[in-house]
This record gives sequence, structure tokens and C-alpha cells, in this order.
Amino acid sequence: MNFKVYILAVSAFVVGMVELVIGGILPEISKDVKISISAAGQLITVFALVLAIAGPILMAATSKMERKKLYLIALAFFAVGNILSFISPNFATLMLARVFTATSASLLIVLSLTIAPKLVQPTYQARAIGMISMGISAALVLGVPLGVLITETMGWRILFLLIALLALGAMAVIYKFLDELPPDNMVPLREQLSSLKSSKIISAHLVTMLMLAGHYVLYAYLTPFLQELMNFSPLWISATYFVFGLAAVTGGGVGGFMSDRMGAKKSILLMTSVFAVVLFLMPFSTHVKMIFPVFLIIWGGLSWAVSPAQQSYLIQTAPESAGIQQSFNQSSLQLGIALGSAVGGIVIKSNPVSTNAWVGGIFALLAVGCAVYSLSRPALKKKEQQVMHAS
Repeated sequence: MNFKVYILAVSAFVVGMVELVIGGILPEISKDVKISISAAGQLITVFALVLAIAGPILMAATSKMERKKLYLIALAFFAVGNILSFISPNFATLMLARVFTATSASLLIVLSLTIAPKLVQPTYQARAIGMISMGISAALVLGVPLGVLITETMGWRILFLLIALLALGAMAVIYKFLDELPPDNMVPLREQLSSLKSSKIISAHLVTMLMLAGHYVLYAYLTPFLQELMNFSPLWISATYFVFGLAAVTGGGVGGFMSDRMGAKKSILLMTSVFAVVLFLMPFSTHVKMIFPVFLIIWGGLSWAVSPAQQSYLIQTAPESAGIQQSFNQSSLQLGIALGSAVGGIVIKSNPVSTNAWVGGIFALLAVGCAVYSLSRPALKKKEQQVMHAS
């Protein structure tokens, strides 16, 4: 494997950490900036919303730009955004910093996934993409728990300074070792949007969005959930995020295995249904400390397990526009994060944090409904697929 791919994977880790770590440090941010946890949760909402919208737009707008130069510019803006978070004197400035950081992060993620396969032989391209995905996964497994511990010992601001320094270090390495890369042949944004002409496809994307919405209604506020219902210390909270991260990454592999063995359709129905049940029962599991870890692991595993089945289903349903549908599925994921964290903030404002799990369960049930609808619709005809691809 080309070592340059590992450099891009480190960048992906840093970007993933910025998005994911906020949920673990919401109470500290709310105290420092003097806002409610509900308001602090909107930092997650805004980041995900910008990530979902900015990615396709910026990739289309920069389609003629040399890739290495674009990557370095995006990293520079990313570092500036994190420094702005570090020095932010109030909530408004912190929110602006999140928008700034998310905008550059949306480019960095897509660029990492598109550049990595070009750095290796064709037989290693899938592994190169997997390495980038592992970088993002590592942010969930290691970045979030480490972020919680760093925040507890040195404060939440130092965390963003460290991330900015990592971004600057990545810039120096990429500038030295990465060769110039010509721009890709991008599909125009209007053509991408025109591919969403089928209710079968739209409802499939809604499954992703609603699943992640249900997940983030609770996950975005997991720290206060653990503090109030489990009375966990920062060390135990960090351990919980670590276990959750391991379960999530493992779940992605299990989900792919299930999709291959059972088929994508059955896997989607099974996993979304069980996911809803787990969310509804999650608050009750906290009454028995030996049961809660089991529910945590199942919840974490299912949160990522549905993704391979969803991607497989979209490829099977619309093979002519598979690449575009994968892009939209990522946007649906981020929109779900934005929706879930926003609704979770509203819920926690006037209800016990345990209510978030039940609201998340309702979103998951809606995802089940969308899955049933999409799977029940007739398959797209060859002519329809060609029209979607050509329009």
C-alpha cells in the first residue's frame, strides 16, 4: 500500500474527529460558553447540515481545480476553523467556526476518497478506499474517547487547537510527498439531482436519513444520558464511547456479511426493526448495569451495520446511476445527523434525557416504514435507469 494513502487516512481521522467528538463534550462547552446543552447540541446539527449540502456543491464548483492544490487549501481552511473554535469568545463565534470547519471538511472527505484509489494499482483500489474509511472509523473508536479525556484534563478548547496542529502537520506532509493530480470529470450538479426521479430511490435514501436521525437524537446527547441515568464519571464515559466505537466499526463488517448472506432487502428490514426496538428499550436497560453494555453494543453495531446493505440495495436498484446514488446516500446520512441532533436538542430542553431514546425509536420506525415502501415498489425498468443516468 502506497504510504501516501496512509497520509490521507490520517487526514480523514482528523476530519472525522471534529464532527464526532462534539457529542462527548457538550456539557463542558455549555458551561464554558454559558448556553444550554440543547443549544450546544446545535453545533452538531449545523456541522452535519453544512457537510451534507456543501460537499456536492463545492466538488462541482472546484471540478477544474488541480486536486493537490485544492486539498491543501481545504486543509488550511480546516485548520483556521479549528483555531477559531479554540479562541471563540461566545456561542455565535463557535457556531461560525463550525460552519467554516464543516465547509472545508466536506471537501476533504470526498477528496480523500477520490484521490486514494489513484495512488495505488487497480488491484489495491478497494483497499485504498477502505483505508480512508478506517481513518474515519478510528475517529469514532479512538478520537471521541480521547477527546473526552483531553477535555476533562485540559479543557475542551485545547482539543481544537490540537486538531488544528494535526491539520497543519498533514498539510506539510502532503505538500512534500503528494504529487499533483489532474481534476476529475465531474457529473454536473443538475444532472446529479435529476437522478432522483423514482419514489423507490427517494424512499431508500429516506431510510438512511431517518435511521441516522433516530440514532443521533440519542447519540448526540449520550454524555448527559450517561451522567443522569448511569451516574458515570468522565473515565467511564470515555470507556463507553470506546466500546460504542468498537461495536459500530464491527457492526459495519457484520452488516456487510449479513447483506451478502441474507440479501440487502431482508437485512435492511431486520436491522431497522431491531434498531427501533433497541432504542425504545435503552432507558430501561440502565436499571441493570450488566444489561446496559449489551444494549450499548447492539445499538452501536446496528448504527453502522445498515450502511453496507443500503449501499448494496442502491447499486442493485439503480446500477446506471450507482455512483451518484452513493453520493446522495452520504448526504442523506449527514441530513439525518442534522435532523436527529436538532430534534434531540428540542426534546432534552423540556424532557428527561431518557425521552430522547424513545423519540429516536419513533424515527427508526419511520425508517422501517420507508424501507417497506421502497422494497415493495416494482424494480426500475432498464429504460428508466438509462433516463436517470442520462438526464
